Amino acid sequence: MDEQSDRQVYLDHAASTPARPEVVEAMLPWLSEHPGNPSGAHRMARDARRAIDDARDAVAALVGMEPGGVVFTSGGTEADNLAVDGVLRAGSGVAVCSAAEHAAVLEPVRESGGVVLPTDAGGRIDLVALEETLDSIADIRLVSVMAANNETGVINPVAEVVALVTERAPDAVVHSDAVQATAWLDLSEICSGVSLVSITGHKFGGPKGAGALVVDSGVALVPMLRGGGQERERRSGTQNVPAIVGLGRAAELVVVDREETAARVAAMRDRLEAGLLAAVPGARRTVPDGVDRTPAVAHLCFEGIENEALLFLLEQKGVCASAASSCSSGAQEPSHVLAAMGIDRKVAAGSLRLSMARTTTDADVDHALSVIPEIVGRLSEYA
Repeated sequence: MDEQSDRQVYLDHAASTPARPEVVEAMLPWLSEHPGNPSGAHRMARDARRAIDDARDAVAALVGMEPGGVVFTSGGTEADNLAVDGVLRAGSGVAVCSAAEHAAVLEPVRESGGVVLPTDAGGRIDLVALEETLDSIADIRLVSVMAANNETGVINPVAEVVALVTERAPDAVVHSDAVQATAWLDLSEICSGVSLVSITGHKFGGPKGAGALVVDSGVALVPMLRGGGQERERRSGTQNVPAIVGLGRAAELVVVDREETAARVAAMRDRLEAGLLAAVPGARRTVPDGVDRTPAVAHLCFEGIENEALLFLLEQKGVCASAASSCSSGAQEPSHVLAAMGIDRKVAAGSLRLSMARTTTDADVDHALSVIPEIVGRLSEYA
């Protein structure tokens, strides 16, 4: 049996990345010193409400939309669900998305009887199929396109989608799941013209359990959670003040060093990919050349091995990684994203996602390069 490595390298930041120290510091007083419920009328309640409003301003500035449109949620999944279900419940119509969307969008679209479009080989929404759908279905109400894919980091042509919808289905709205894009892309630019944007804190240095759906004015939205009427009656329930404060602080911080961090991480990602492709016979990069990606994700396939065994042995050597979306952990079925990209099922069974963030170091990359080729080689011998 392999001995457990003393060195621990975390390369699963696309699943969740550590909260920044400044975020933790901002949250702590709201966990212990400020008990006020923001829906109350006394001073402590007003203090909590002010803290939430400050966070609302920060999230709005991050996305490039108005503070009044920020609806705080428990995370990206709830934000995506609220976008799809909330818009459809507000009026009759059909939802459209691609086959590579996160399940938090894909499943509500399917369950509503919506249209799921194919992707190109890079996993981007097929714009020709979208155009044909917009022309052939009269009552399209929502089109959802993720800014960046959660498994591969591939960036979708959001601007082109907005242009098509505006021209061919002007009564429809566009939603973008920007959960994986927030740490790396200027959302005010990439999501320009989008009516609803989903984010979640734990992908860019904020806490788990805090996200937001940012809604453009004029978009009708029926709440999924009803009761106290919080969040302008779009999401009832006592707000999680500490987590919202942390989300707001992370939103302020991520824009400060995003460009520098992206350049540094992209260089490490490229070095990791190049090293593995050179050292492992038959290894292939999942995303074709020329397809834009975020800097964070190195996604490869190793034909002839099973990623379940690969992940187990990597953990023994101190490398934490994943095969697909963290929401799919433990599932034996190959990734629906890779299936949408047309990747053979046997090849997809050997997929590996190595994802980085601002805390990743060159030493982390060196360790991954030292152990992955050896492990893949051992597994190939028994295949």
